[in-house]
Amino acid sequence: MTSTTPRPRTPASSVPPRLIATDLDGTLLRDDKSVSERTVAALAAAEAAGIEVFFVTGRPARWMDVVSDHVHGHGLAICGNGAAVVDLHGGPGGHRFVKVRDLSPATALDVVGILRAAAPGTSFAIERTGGVHHEPAYPPLHLDPAVGVAPAEKLLTAESDGADQPILKVLAHHPDIPPDAFLTLARVAVGARVEITRSSPTALLEISGPGVSKASTLALCCAERGISHEEVVAFGDMPNDVEMLTWAGVSYAMGNAHADVVAAASGRTVANNEDGVAVVIERILAQR
Repeated sequence: MTSTTPRPRTPASSVPPRLIATDLDGTLLRDDKSVSERTVAALAAAEAAGIEVFFVTGRPARWMDVVSDHVHGHGLAICGNGAAVVDLHGGPGGHRFVKVRDLSPATALDVVGILRAAAPGTSFAIERTGGVHHEPAYPPLHLDPAVGVAPAEKLLTAESDGADQPILKVLAHHPDIPPDAFLTLARVAVGARVEITRSSPTALLEISGPGVSKASTLALCCAERGISHEEVVAFGDMPNDVEMLTWAGVSYAMGNAHADVVAAASGRTVANNEDGVAVVIERILAQR
């Protein structure tokens, strides 16, 4: 461990964990988007010990191939910052939506109008269950071609392509405003109409329906299993993880985490490139 590596801290807990909830990018995944052999082994060991593992991510379901080979037991993942629960047992490209907590087109349209006025120059994308639609000015998605390209107001009409598919979230990008400043500006301007967060290093906001977050959907999944929040150990690195880390009985900020995440978590582990999630899982299993 180098002198620049944040010192890990381990929160005390008298409740044996029954579920591990982990973010993916910047948390479980290394920066090259791989899952290390150590992490694969730790996830399998947790499941073998009777501890369920949930991947809880801002990614859409179609980006889950990176971990679809590492789901065990229930096979479920929470995607889109809580907007969808997806069954990954079908393997790469074979996911199935189990639960969708969508954003209404009317609310999305309202928010688009507010942000256009509050932050001129903002461009938008609409994430639906069948793919992403975005405006011409929105940064191109080289690995994920758009289903449709048009102004957001047109993309949100009942006549648009994909209008029969639920909206999981709206993405708002600004080329100039600093990321945290953009998040604060948007939350103040929009108020409680929706949930707004971010997970990108750029000024890219993720907008979900009111009450929809990683934490609230994870709470629903845990309630279905009779698991209390005290029995959950959670991991994250960016602002879209804050609610989940606050809700869980024990939570860890990664060594590379945003300052808001460090403040919200009860513990801290090493960075994603040092297998920080696996480090904690190994410790949990050694104590059982």
